[in-house]
Amino acid sequence: MTDTHHAPAYDPDNIFAKILRGQIPAERVYEDADTLAFMDVMPQGDGHTLVIPKAPARGLLDADPDSLAAVARTVQRVARAVKTAFAAEGLTVFQYNEPAGGQTVFHLHVHIVPRFEGVPLQRHTGGMADKAVLAEHAARIRAALAAG
Repeated sequence: MTDTHHAPAYDPDNIFAKILRGQIPAERVYEDADTLAFMDVMPQGDGHTLVIPKAPARGLLDADPDSLAAVARTVQRVARAVKTAFAAEGLTVFQYNEPAGGQTVFHLHVHIVPRFEGVPLQRHTGGMADKAVLAEHAARIRAALAAG
């Protein structure tokens, strides 16, 4: 039986850690001292944005509570901007933990997806979105953030 309270060790070579270090490019939409928000390269809908803590955390279970609080603040701020930027009727916000929970990148991250009545979430298939489209979507979100 596995210990349900402790996740496996954090891997500092995960893709999101590399994005934080600038080793892998990302279409960034927001950054502060504790968090980073950027476009998901395999979006489940237009405007699909991710928010991550800068502090190492594999997931919700091993995150520092202060870091988790900073993520929550950024999720709310970015979600408002995403909803505005895409004139969304609603939002789906989700976060996975461990492989059995659906997690595939082992750095804590929260998904924000604009939603519209009758439009299902696209599958997270592994297909990469067009970089120009992601850049345009990021610009729309940054503009909504700047507008307050």
